[in-house]
Amino acid sequence: MLSTNSKFKVQCVKCNLVQSQAYSPTCQSCDALTEAYFDTGNVRLVDSDNPYERYFDLIPVLDRDLLPKDAAFSPLVHATELGATLGLKNLYLKNETALPTGTTKYRMAAVSLPYLFESGVTEFCTSSTGNSSSAYAHLIRNIPDLNMRIFTGDAFRNRVNYESGAQIAHYICHRASFAEAFVVAAQFAERGGYTSERGFFNLGRREGLKLSWYEAVEQAGFSFDWYVQAVSSAMGVYGVYKAAKELMQLGIANHLPRLLCAQQSSCSPLVSAWEAGSQTIQPEHIVADPSGIAMAILRGDPTRVYPYMREIVSESGGSFLAASEQEIRDARKAVLELEGIDICFSAATAVAGLIRAVGRGQVASDDRILINLTGSDRVYDSVPQDVIHLDKVDGEWVERA
Repeated sequence: MLSTNSKFKVQCVKCNLVQSQAYSPTCQSCDALTEAYFDTGNVRLVDSDNPYERYFDLIPVLDRDLLPKDAAFSPLVHATELGATLGLKNLYLKNETALPTGTTKYRMAAVSLPYLFESGVTEFCTSSTGNSSSAYAHLIRNIPDLNMRIFTGDAFRNRVNYESGAQIAHYICHRASFAEAFVVAAQFAERGGYTSERGFFNLGRREGLKLSWYEAVEQAGFSFDWYVQAVSSAMGVYGVYKAAKELMQLGIANHLPRLLCAQQSSCSPLVSAWEAGSQTIQPEHIVADPSGIAMAILRGDPTRVYPYMREIVSESGGSFLAASEQEIRDARKAVLELEGIDICFSAATAVAGLIRAVGRGQVASDDRILINLTGSDRVYDSVPQDVIHLDKVDGEWVERA
């Protein structure tokens, strides 16, 4: 469904080419990242507690009816107890566990699905460690003419939760990592004539994830000095940094945050490249067989996304940090005991990363800090059984007989 669009333009961040309205995850000329740009002079914030209504003029969706009707801001918690233990006076937690699917990826799906549909997509292929696909499956029923094919490594099968339906086909790639499942999804899309959704490079994802920043700044009534999040590809951090620039253009914020991206030590290719001072991901930074307790961020090969993330983290004066398994476990326990929020290990990785930054003297005691608690451990009560099993035979992925 392609519509005439005067609300925003999609433009390449490298060659500045304005893109056609048809969906393309990268520039149609040079294959670089594209962004949605809004005329902030015409943006009006609606008086509504629903973020998709309040920030509608800053969302790349034309039809309001395709966005959630019963949404609400997620809580912003002034973490006084946790902050006191760390010597931080202004520590705030954005509690995304309160969202309908228990993770921040609900925001991603809420915007990405209508963006894909309005860009002419009717069927797309995607991959996930669980949170993205579960959110997509939860919300795709709101767009009956849109279908998706999910590709998942078998280690993540139980993390993809949804009620079976005709709009969803789920492929289990046995003994495949997340990165391999991502490649299989793209190959399947090419062979079948479907759209390859492409994760980080789908601007609809980043545009959905940026809403947490809009909310937090308005809830707090001030701009934050630091934004902290656990990352795999870091699409949420990228979206938030864009949101911070947009709020400055609107006069709602007066400065940009420094970005702190946290990973677990057992799977930290972004951190390895950053600490090596590398402009790109090198072979020695890639984690071929990722493992770790923070399963939602087990991405061992972020080669395509790292240059974009390195640029904005450098620009912000921020950093990439890794935390050990014990530090992550301790952080999760501290958030539960001191602030009463039960988070997953991936969200706890962000807290552990901040604790490391404090220990290194990178964060001042009076800095205003926002940690995105990206999610909780979902209850796996709807693991689909009608899946398609794929095995790798002689280098090709084939359907199991």
